[in-house]
This record gives sequence, structure tokens and C-alpha cells, in this order.
Amino acid sequence: MKNRAAYMTGLNKIEIRDIDMPKLREKDVLVKLEYVGICGSDVHYLENGKIGDFVVDGDFILGHECAGTIIETGKDVQNLKVGDKVALEPGITCGQCEFCKTGRYNLCPDVEFLATPPYHGSLMNYIAFPENMCFKLPNNITAKEGALVEPLAVGMHAAIQGGVRLGDSVIILGAGTIGLVTLLACKAYGATEITIVDVLPKRLDFAKKLGATTVINAAEADVFSEIDKLTDKKGADIVIETAGAAKTISQTPYLVKNGGTIVLVGLAPQDIIEFNFAKIMAKEAQIKSVFRYRNIYPTAIKAISKGIIDISGIVTHEFDFEDSAKAFDYVINNKQEVVKAVIKID
Repeated sequence: MKNRAAYMTGLNKIEIRDIDMPKLREKDVLVKLEYVGICGSDVHYLENGKIGDFVVDGDFILGHECAGTIIETGKDVQNLKVGDKVALEPGITCGQCEFCKTGRYNLCPDVEFLATPPYHGSLMNYIAFPENMCFKLPNNITAKEGALVEPLAVGMHAAIQGGVRLGDSVIILGAGTIGLVTLLACKAYGATEITIVDVLPKRLDFAKKLGATTVINAAEADVFSEIDKLTDKKGADIVIETAGAAKTISQTPYLVKNGGTIVLVGLAPQDIIEFNFAKIMAKEAQIKSVFRYRNIYPTAIKAISKGIIDISGIVTHEFDFEDSAKAFDYVINNKQEVVKAVIKID
């Protein structure tokens, strides 16, 4: 077997290289990867070389949204077997800290997360991964859909953090991949009025197809006046920011209903953002944040398998592994066209 990986060798530079086959530990499985999604964080690393305190140092493998088929198991693997199709949850946690032991393992300070420096990602042919972070996919879920479980988990965590319930009204700022999977999650949890705000028409079209009740093009309309009309000036029960822009983050206090909840998902380039806390206090609104996800993969997989959530509709572009450099270049230079891109690993 031959293993190859797509390395980021500098800003906006990717090359494919031969690498060693991974070595299995006792509780690892060897996965032949079939699909890897291109995440906004991958693009950000490629364009800027860093995200906050996480800095790429040397050649680096991107990719953390992935799925494939098990071809070998370590001697202590108990619940998975050769031939199983699996989605990989990309964070390997310590299992011993207070956060792991209380079920909030996404906050583990020692997590080894794929494609987060210094840990390489999954844009390769074969990867060894712990059995307990590989989730078996039913026969009616494709490997492509399996790779999309990871972003869906973020959207589901956002909906959970917001406490979305049957009959709620939700505003989602941003209709990129995370905004769209958050839309799907909010629908699944029972929200009946879901408004999506973005500036890109294609993404808003997708939001409408996926079930948004209203879409607002912020480049053409005044968001505040449109939301006032929709909600009779009351605001929405839950406002979820996924765009990761200072402007949209600062808009959230004005859009949330009295007693409502704001969920911050997107990470803005600025660390410090002007924010109207007087509005929050007058409304007794809650502010929740999202850092990845926890304990969601099994539920997300069941939701896809049972047809409650159709995740396949967000993919607009697919590229071959050999064309990884072209794939990233296309995504970077065609942001108005790309909603979600995936790479098929041969």
C-alpha cells in the first residue's frame, strides 16, 4: 500500500508527497480515507499561516472533516472491524482532565485535533486513529456524507447551546457551511421561523432550498428594519452568529428578543469587538459560545440515517485528491460560487 499526503508547504502552496504508512497502536484502526472536506479553517491556515495562537510551523497537512473504510485493526480493538465505514471525530482528548471527566471533552486543554498545529490533518490516503473516535456509518450513509458529520456537529452544538425548541424563531447570521448546517440542525430541533442573513446570493438560494423561511441579503437591505418587520420589532428567540465578522457579532444584541439567547459560533479576526452590553442587560438575554462540539456524532449520524437531516445538499464542488492544490485555489478565489467543497481520496 502506498500512502500520500497533501502538504501545505507555504502560504497558498500545496504539494502531494509520499509518506510512510501509519503504525497502529493497540486500540487504533487503520482507515482508508475516501472523502475529506475543505473547512474554512483549512483555507485560513493556507492563506494566513495561523489562526489566533495556532501557528503553522513548517510543512503541514490540512483537513479534519473525513470518513473512510477500516482496513486493519489494532489487537485491542473491540467494537469495529475491517470493512466498517466510519466518520472520524477529529479531536483526541486526554480523558483524564476535569473537562473530559464531566463530558465537556471539547474543552480538554490537551486535545490533539487534526489539522490544528502542531497536529497534522487527514488529507492523505491512510490514517491510524483511535477506535473510540471512529463512528460506524450505516449502509445508507455514504462516505461523502460521513465527512460532513463534522461540520454538522458544530451546527447541532450551536442549536443545543441556543436551546432551540419546537416553535422557536431563529436568526442565523452567515450562510456559509456552518450557517447552513446550523439551519438544518435548528429545523431538526423544531424551530418554525428561521431567517438567514448573508451577502452572497448563491448561499442565500441554498439556505432557501434547505428550509429557511426567510432570507435577507444584507448587501441590498437593512437587516434591522427587515427583522423588525418579521418579528413586529420583538426580535428572535435565538440569534446565532456564524459569519465570524465583527459587524455581525455586534449586531446580535439588537436582533435578539427580550429573554432570548445569542450563540456565538464564528471566530472574528479581531480579538476585541465593540458590543452593546447595555442592550443585553436590558433584555436579560443570554450569550452562549461554541467551541467545536461534544457527544454529538452518534446523534448526527442517526439524524442523517433516518432522513431527519439531509446533509448532502450543501456540497457544491468535488475535487480529486491529485487536484488538492487546485481545489484550495478554486475555493479561495471563488468564494461567491462555493458553498461546500470536498476532496475525493483515491
